[in-house]
Amino acid sequence: MKIVTATEMRAIDRVTTERFGVPSLTLMENAGAAVAEFVLSHHAGAQRMVAFCGKGNNGGDGFVAARRLQQHGKKVQVILLAKPADLRGDAAIMFAKLQDAATSVQSGDELQSERLRSSLEADLYLDAVLGTGFKPPVRGLYADAIAVMNASKAPVIGVDIPSGADADAIGPQTGTIARADAIVTFTAPRPAHVLGSLTNGPTVVADIGSPKEAIISALQLNVITARDIAPLVRARPAESNKGSYGHVLVVGGSLGKAGAAAMAGMAVLRVGAGLSTVATAKSALATVAGFHPELMTEALLETQAGTIATSARDRIEDLAKGKSVVAIGPGISRDPETAGLIQSLVAVLQVPLVLDADGLNAFERRSDELSGKGRTLVITPHPGEMARLAGCSVADVQKNRLGVARTFARDHELIVVLKGHRTLVARPDGEAWVNTTGNPGMATGGTGDILTGMVAGMIAQNGNQAFEAVLAAVHLHGLAGDVMRETMGEHSLVATDLLLGLPEAFRRTRHAAQEVWVSVGSTKAVTT
Repeated sequence: MKIVTATEMRAIDRVTTERFGVPSLTLMENAGAAVAEFVLSHHAGAQRMVAFCGKGNNGGDGFVAARRLQQHGKKVQVILLAKPADLRGDAAIMFAKLQDAATSVQSGDELQSERLRSSLEADLYLDAVLGTGFKPPVRGLYADAIAVMNASKAPVIGVDIPSGADADAIGPQTGTIARADAIVTFTAPRPAHVLGSLTNGPTVVADIGSPKEAIISALQLNVITARDIAPLVRARPAESNKGSYGHVLVVGGSLGKAGAAAMAGMAVLRVGAGLSTVATAKSALATVAGFHPELMTEALLETQAGTIATSARDRIEDLAKGKSVVAIGPGISRDPETAGLIQSLVAVLQVPLVLDADGLNAFERRSDELSGKGRTLVITPHPGEMARLAGCSVADVQKNRLGVARTFARDHELIVVLKGHRTLVARPDGEAWVNTTGNPGMATGGTGDILTGMVAGMIAQNGNQAFEAVLAAVHLHGLAGDVMRETMGEHSLVATDLLLGLPEAFRRTRHAAQEVWVSVGSTKAVTT
């Protein structure tokens, strides 16, 4: 799903009306209806509601939501933070309909700041004060309304965006901003919806009538959603067999680090690939083979340090023949001889490759040798590995994650999966996707190895849609972590827990793809 700026969103609304003939009043009605539907679905027990509404179109959306909720038997009090005479256009029309619905209304003619701060009680608040066109700071009654919501323990639903937030900002924001326990926005998310940490709950996008042709953005930035990857997690044909879903070769592991290769190999299978073979140093073979009986293994010649030796190259090349994907790196070590082996394999193998961990570190100060031209090459670095590849500091990477990922993907004609909070996926043309699943409990050893196997396994099943397969793996990986956090908590979560969470992650993805709205982020799991 495309991410658009506030200016682009206004243009989308205008084009929808002028070119595609959808009245602006219809867009506002649909927006308010979506907010009401979300409240009724997620907060059915709330009876007393207060809707704070500004004088612009955001307030108009709030008027519609209040009317719709009142029609469903909710007791709704609308607080117009302006005089009715200040309303214009669609907002004025929707305000008149609100009065006709006999909803309790107070307006700027009657409000006093002290009374506003002290007298309002509700089971739920609608924040329809300021929309995405607003630029800080917030003053007057608007600031007072935000203070009321922020001081309350009742849920606050942000209409379009929390009031006071800058829709185009990336990262944490300061100033007077309304608390939001959920956000319902429309048509397409803005950067702050995805990258701004504006809510502790879900952010959902409702389709209010703009056709896809109207949604144009110059950002080259998207968010991964369940709908984007739904075709890759659909039910399987009855005539399926293991040969239908690919065979992955994982090259990795060393003495003392066999578990990394084993986890990657098992993740290949858990994500749905038909076969998984782990080729590892001879001294690590027993550990890998004992990890799970479904894994096939191959013993490779090793160095004195128990890492894979250069002399294993011919055997690895032979094993790679006929494989759908080769993943190199988990647990493979930084031994100089092994690093040389990795460099030579990446140079000659034409099968789709996934490179991670010490498979990436082998190219420190040699990143010019990494090229995906004419083939599928995916790298999955964490910020430290990305810094070593790009020849900069970790701080430089973190300050400009999107720019670093895009530049490396373009320059090396490969797919970059830059791990971390809001993992980024960049493809060679510079287009990038943001992932919003996952949680801090996944900051533990081995979760990256699980991701490596999942990426390889998804590509094995969807070779003609390799980039989409990467998006699916990244999304499911984070979602599996979110699933397991619900039972394990963040402190006790370990990498292999993600393997247990994958079945539910698949189920939730299929379910979410059928929802009337699209989820573009949540810091906590939401079940429906």
